[in-house]
Amino acid sequence: MEKDSEFVMEDAEPPGSMISVMDHADKRVPFIAINNLPLSKRVKKSPLSSQCIHYIPRLKTSVRSQTFRKKFFPGISNSEWNDWHWQIKNRIRDINTLSRIIRLSEDEYLAILCHKGPLPVSITPYYLSLIDENNPLHPLRRTVVPVKREYLHSFGEEKDPLCEEQHSPVPGLVHRYPDRVLFLVTDFCSTYCRYCTRSRRVGDGGEVNSQQWEKALEYIENTPSIRDVLISGGDPLTLSDEKLEWLLSRLRQIPHVEFLRIGTKVPVVLPQRITPSLVRMLKHYHPLWMSIHFTHPEELTIENRKACCRLADAGIPLGSQTVLLKGINDSVETMKHLMHGLLKIRVKPYYIYQCDPIPGSAHFRTPVEKGVEIIHSLRGYTSGYAVPTYVIDAPGGGGKIPVSPDYVAGRNKDCLLLRNYEGKLYQYPDSLEKVEICNYNNPDEGRENF
Repeated sequence: MEKDSEFVMEDAEPPGSMISVMDHADKRVPFIAINNLPLSKRVKKSPLSSQCIHYIPRLKTSVRSQTFRKKFFPGISNSEWNDWHWQIKNRIRDINTLSRIIRLSEDEYLAILCHKGPLPVSITPYYLSLIDENNPLHPLRRTVVPVKREYLHSFGEEKDPLCEEQHSPVPGLVHRYPDRVLFLVTDFCSTYCRYCTRSRRVGDGGEVNSQQWEKALEYIENTPSIRDVLISGGDPLTLSDEKLEWLLSRLRQIPHVEFLRIGTKVPVVLPQRITPSLVRMLKHYHPLWMSIHFTHPEELTIENRKACCRLADAGIPLGSQTVLLKGINDSVETMKHLMHGLLKIRVKPYYIYQCDPIPGSAHFRTPVEKGVEIIHSLRGYTSGYAVPTYVIDAPGGGGKIPVSPDYVAGRNKDCLLLRNYEGKLYQYPDSLEKVEICNYNNPDEGRENF
């Protein structure tokens, strides 16, 4: 327990009983707690009641967040603000609350008003505190507040452009590549990105289906070629510690599963979720890696840095995934700033994605040449660790295809012509058909051609 922790009272039931937990649609649903989960290590009973005392660590809070909290949530204490349960319970989901906090443009107002179906508006108070309340073109605001262009469908756009459903042997599992699967364990995110690849399904109020998990686990158990499981959703880190640990422990019991990954945006939109108890639990399931969805340098806050450092200190390698978005992060300077900032918080820039052609995404998508330009402007001009791979997830289920500047300029007899980051040409000897053995003490003697 950290020195700056506080006691917060929270109802809890003993392990092994039927407990009620708040599900992703804010309904009470039953979930069976597993007897062997080490809840006692994370919960202490109060001697005064049957309730349990949970330790809520107090994160360092930025001045901006504090100012926002005092202005829009004046009755909320700092410890409540830093409780991830409070953040999820109080996420902004209706037009009246949102318009009280930011000045909605007519475009935004009408888009929210006529929205139906999945991918609703949902923003954590923390993430909303990072948004410019007066500027509809603010980069972070554009990623989470809808506009009417979402309802304009363009050529090539599909609800499931990556054909995940076609590669799904059982519900919630995508098996596209030979040795790895994508395990979609929830349809809930604390904050919904308007360009989400799975806009067809996230936020539709669906509950975690334990039978669906069991069928997916059974498929993985019965498919020995699977060595790598990517846990995604929705956002798996919105699950409780108990549910997440149950899932990780089940996967770790499968002998041929060597490698676990978690795909998440929680450290960015809900850094309060990265508690000491969570990272203590996660470190028991190594090798465990994490891919974090970053969009813009303005997401690199004090809170986000603390969350990532906690994960890194637990031995979890962190990689970033960034979607290239028009007018949001599609400049060289913005991307360079983001990549440098990620390295400083021990996150390796991993992928830049071309935005997937979901319905209503044309206003987010850049020409592919823009992504190539960004990679060209990073390679050689900054550290290699700061240069991610630019990929297109091929529509039709073709998988990730890397796209990069062409550094091979041709050939000159037995040499390969290479173009460096400055555009200068260099030759590399690239012929094994003729090998010369030379006496380096006397180069004029002992030379034989083979």
